[in-house]
Amino acid sequence: MPDTGPLLLDAGPCRLRPLHPDDATTLHHLVNDWEVVRMLSRLPFPYPRDLADSWIASTCQMQADGEGYHFAITSPDGVFMGCIGVRIHTLPQVGRVGILGYWIGRPYWGQGIATHAATRMTRWALAHLDITALHATAAQDNPASIRVLEHAGFRHCGTDRQMFTARGTELPVARMEVNRTDLDMTTAPSPPHAPRKLVLVSAAALINAQGHILLARRPEGKSMAGLWEFPGGKVEAGETPEAALIRELHEELGLDMARACLAPFTFASHAYPTFDLLMPLYICRRWQGTPTPREGQKLAWVAPADLRTYAMPEADLPFIPLLQDLL
Repeated sequence: MPDTGPLLLDAGPCRLRPLHPDDATTLHHLVNDWEVVRMLSRLPFPYPRDLADSWIASTCQMQADGEGYHFAITSPDGVFMGCIGVRIHTLPQVGRVGILGYWIGRPYWGQGIATHAATRMTRWALAHLDITALHATAAQDNPASIRVLEHAGFRHCGTDRQMFTARGTELPVARMEVNRTDLDMTTAPSPPHAPRKLVLVSAAALINAQGHILLARRPEGKSMAGLWEFPGGKVEAGETPEAALIRELHEELGLDMARACLAPFTFASHAYPTFDLLMPLYICRRWQGTPTPREGQKLAWVAPADLRTYAMPEADLPFIPLLQDLL
């Protein structure tokens, strides 16, 4: 099961929590509404009361199997307002993706609840689930839902037709997608002729006695959240790369080490959309302390042969074959 972090999520004016069997009565009352159901592709109308019980039970099983994560959307004082969730699918040549779906009960429309919930769910899913992207569809006669997805960071990637059970027919839908790079592009790019910024980052391949390498998963709230990287950080003004790395490893992992423990190994250069990155990599086999996540990141000791099974930022990828050859 992936590291999902806490399953009680703050989403501005609302909260996201796991569904409970006791939610079935309220869920049925809100969703058994033609104006709600007609925009949901898979639900029938009328919506049977017993279907609410069986669906909530299925969400618990999906979560236990790592196949889906579904939440009740509530007010801060616990009033049930709707549902949101992600189902995990494996697509040919794409890999694991999440399918986002949601609905809000009609009494709570027009309050921005869907936008806050979808935005929070999008960032949580990309930070904690082992997926490459989130996909979603919205009926083309539902512009409000399309706007919700746009505000959450989704981009249009085509159109399709989808069966809507309650309406008994296929309807045109907008296909939408968001990945980690999309979320990182929320900062406006530099003007066309402005000089590009060069960012210097030091990274370490920490190698334990078993020959495994330490990776850290970027936590929610940081750029490229959910990707695994070699620990390290930005070199500040007046610092050497070695001094910056010693500082970062102490701040992020609680490790103490001398400069002599860092052996220069190689470097990577990568052009991101808004800046250029230069990253020297150091080999380190000796340190004091036990690596402890201090910034909400997840840690993993990884055998060299398994490094490619971890999704990494593009700048880190060139290090993998060199470390595999070394070890």
